[in-house]
Amino acid sequence: MEKVEVAEYQSDAIDRVIKNAVGVMENSKLQILEILDSARDELKMLNNEVKQIMKETAETVEKVDQLEINYRRSRIRLTEVSRDFVRYKEEDIKQAYEKATQLQLDLLIYREKEMYLKARRDELQKRARIVEKSVERAETVSAQMGVVLEYLSGELGQVSKILESAKNRQLIGLKIILAQEEERKRISRELHDGPAQMLANLVLRTEIVERMIGKQEFKMVEDEIVDLKAQVRSSLEEMRKVIFNLRPMALDDLGLIPTLRKYVHDFEEKTKIRATFETRGKEHRMNSPMEAAIFRLIQEALTNAAKHAFPTYVGVDITYQAQMVRIVVQDNGLGFKVDQLEQKTNNHTHFGLIGMRERVELLEGRMEIESNANQGTKIIIHIPTSTEKRKES
Repeated sequence: MEKVEVAEYQSDAIDRVIKNAVGVMENSKLQILEILDSARDELKMLNNEVKQIMKETAETVEKVDQLEINYRRSRIRLTEVSRDFVRYKEEDIKQAYEKATQLQLDLLIYREKEMYLKARRDELQKRARIVEKSVERAETVSAQMGVVLEYLSGELGQVSKILESAKNRQLIGLKIILAQEEERKRISRELHDGPAQMLANLVLRTEIVERMIGKQEFKMVEDEIVDLKAQVRSSLEEMRKVIFNLRPMALDDLGLIPTLRKYVHDFEEKTKIRATFETRGKEHRMNSPMEAAIFRLIQEALTNAAKHAFPTYVGVDITYQAQMVRIVVQDNGLGFKVDQLEQKTNNHTHFGLIGMRERVELLEGRMEIESNANQGTKIIIHIPTSTEKRKES
């Protein structure tokens, strides 16, 4: 009888703890949603202001272009009247000079206005990107808290089973990763199909070119088209990088190894850090969430190395074993003392490594870190890929 009472007391105590945790998290989630709504409103306001600035910038650019044409014509006119004293009087010369001077002054004023508007546009776009990232982070935290609340709000016995079962814990991790990757796919498609905001400036410039063609200012049209071509190439390259970082399309089509090989190559070109990629063993395809998880782990490791270690070389080595994938990411950067890793996370450094370790544990893997000051860093990750487990996943 006494044992039953103790068990009931422990069950009630655990139930109270879970209920308190649910209450705190629900309150925190409401606060996050309030922050999210505020950030969305600010982002909407910034985007509207950017559109207005871009419209005003286009009008100013058009005015500058017209003033340049008028100013060149006035200089030609001034030269003509200044040379021909027979046909033109002193009053004609004076008028031509005053007109040229006024046009020059107007041109300077509008050029200053154009520079100011472009600087203001860039500043607003930068702020919009920062707020957009804040919105994304708040949405991610809100979604993660929703997942936790869903499980904590369930039956106590079910929660205990989930906590005790390693297989179910891995399933939760894979489901979270799958949901994240599906969201990245959606955002990637939206960016790929309708990047209207990034190309709005190009559209405005093409409209100006059309008007120049109508005025037969072909030399200016040629210069403008050269500039437009450079802008289009730059925008296209940037969009491809954004889409690839959100969700590499090659990951589904070609698989993990070709996608990683391309990513390491692009990493080397972007950072100017010599990077190598090697594979060993018999390569085989895994399910999409598992390949996505491995890709993100390597992506995070390389990003951390470039951001914190300042290496001149990084190497990625993947070995396929019977029921395991072994990943080694090594650099010759600054390195750090591994025993101080936990302390450094409190100072907001090496937080990426802690996040990587948690993701590896969700996949029932293990991660080892070998590093020391000025001796580089070596990250070794083992992830099980047994057929039975992956079929269940």
